[in-house]
Amino acid sequence: MTVAIIADCHLGGPGGAAEALLAQLETLKDRGCRRVVLMGDIFHVWVGKRSFETPLIRQVLDAFERLRDAGIRLDYIEGNRDFFIARGPYAKVFDTVSTELEFEVGSTRYLAVHGDGLNDRDRQYLFWRWFSKSLPVRWAVSTLPPPVARYLMHSSEAKLAKTNFKHKMEIPREAILQYAARRLPEGYDVLVLGHFHEPRVWPSGTGEVRIIDAWFNQHHIEWLEARSD
Repeated sequence: MTVAIIADCHLGGPGGAAEALLAQLETLKDRGCRRVVLMGDIFHVWVGKRSFETPLIRQVLDAFERLRDAGIRLDYIEGNRDFFIARGPYAKVFDTVSTELEFEVGSTRYLAVHGDGLNDRDRQYLFWRWFSKSLPVRWAVSTLPPPVARYLMHSSEAKLAKTNFKHKMEIPREAILQYAARRLPEGYDVLVLGHFHEPRVWPSGTGEVRIIDAWFNQHHIEWLEARSD
């Protein structure tokens, strides 16, 4: 099996328009891809409600549906800019929508997590992460007029982006390795993360941690292939 991993496109934000990603998606089947793991934050902000849908979102989701029609499996891992996708109308676009995913390529066992909740020192962010996906916010998004709900979502995200620079200046390696030390012994060889926007590979025990480069940086897709002995 050949697996493509796509992380942090942030389309509509630093990732710009969708044309480059759409062109790549069209080539996946011919390149032997049988599964796509989307590591979250494909859009700069994505709310799982039709009233928040933009032409850009519809364009990309149509491409995802064509991939599934072609027999390619799609798994979506919710990122910090994804809100209420698993319980909304867009869940049916994917084979799975979750906060973490385990899968195998050949004999290698992977655990994929977006990664935004790993830094337990960034308490301000962790509170916002919990609150922004809480039931009261879900209720507000579902009941307020769409322009008001969109304003609240975008304004709160914009305010958060201007805070906690201390925790945004560098990748929290210590916290990530502590998390890997807990999770890899559960039966995994590689912990795969997105969110941090810069590629890294670190050893952890008998396994490793792999941070996937943000797609918006260089339009990079990570490929995993079964090794032939």
